[in-house]
Amino acid sequence: MTKDHESAPSKIEDKLTGKSLRGRMRRSGEKRQQAPLRNLLPNVLTVLALCAGLTAIRFGLEGRYEFAVYAILVAALLDALDGRLARMLKAQSSFGAELDSLADFFNFGVAPVLILYTWSLDALGGLGWVAVLGYSVACALRLARFNVAAEDPDRPSWANAFFVGVPAPAAAGLVMLPLYMDFTQITTFNTWPSLVAVHIGVVAFLMVSRLPTFSGKHLRLSTRRDKALPFLLGVALVAALAVSYPWMTVIGITALYAVSLPLAFWRHRVLEKRTQIARASRDRSLDEQAGE
Repeated sequence: MTKDHESAPSKIEDKLTGKSLRGRMRRSGEKRQQAPLRNLLPNVLTVLALCAGLTAIRFGLEGRYEFAVYAILVAALLDALDGRLARMLKAQSSFGAELDSLADFFNFGVAPVLILYTWSLDALGGLGWVAVLGYSVACALRLARFNVAAEDPDRPSWANAFFVGVPAPAAAGLVMLPLYMDFTQITTFNTWPSLVAVHIGVVAFLMVSRLPTFSGKHLRLSTRRDKALPFLLGVALVAALAVSYPWMTVIGITALYAVSLPLAFWRHRVLEKRTQIARASRDRSLDEQAGE
């Protein structure tokens, strides 16, 4: 009897016992587990951002408001880095997207207004809590709209440079402006809780509005040295100002972003009109060709 005939019963036995099936399942499981560890780095940054948001609430409850705002700013920095890192490593995943949305809601939709509530809004009682709830719900709606937004096939490429409404991290930076001004002793807004509540309502409206705002996700820096050097110089100057005058620097950045809102609206309208004119001209040329 040949070796092939001798091995035939063992092959049949393996098929009957399911050994070959288990082997294939084991091998496929090993392949799934062989994903590079670097693919987890974006999720690690997201978890660290969530920890920063939780720590911000702790500092707020303890009355250490400067440390609380610092923690939220760190969360915003980590949020900006995790998305870019995921795109650089090509490690985007549905799990990472869901985790990022949950962290954004907590860090920028809950933590800032809870800090403002313990700092000033609690003097208004129920009305102050209404402002907190309104902002948090607006942030949740903003994130939900962003997550379910369908990609329009007719969407022009320039539209990727804009968000619809103020994004959650920018809204958190705007809503904490009364705290920045209090830290620099420009004015003390915690004695005017009604103004703080109105300010929160305005920022909440900007989040759920259809206002086009500039997006930095598709920003590309030129590799040309003559353009890179001024940018690096600007970064160095901002860093020096942030070290020497941290809250004045934050106020300046917040003011620049607020100024960019009407500029983004104007720029979006200009590009939209150009696109409409180009499409109308294209449709007329197609009609003329069809008529011929």
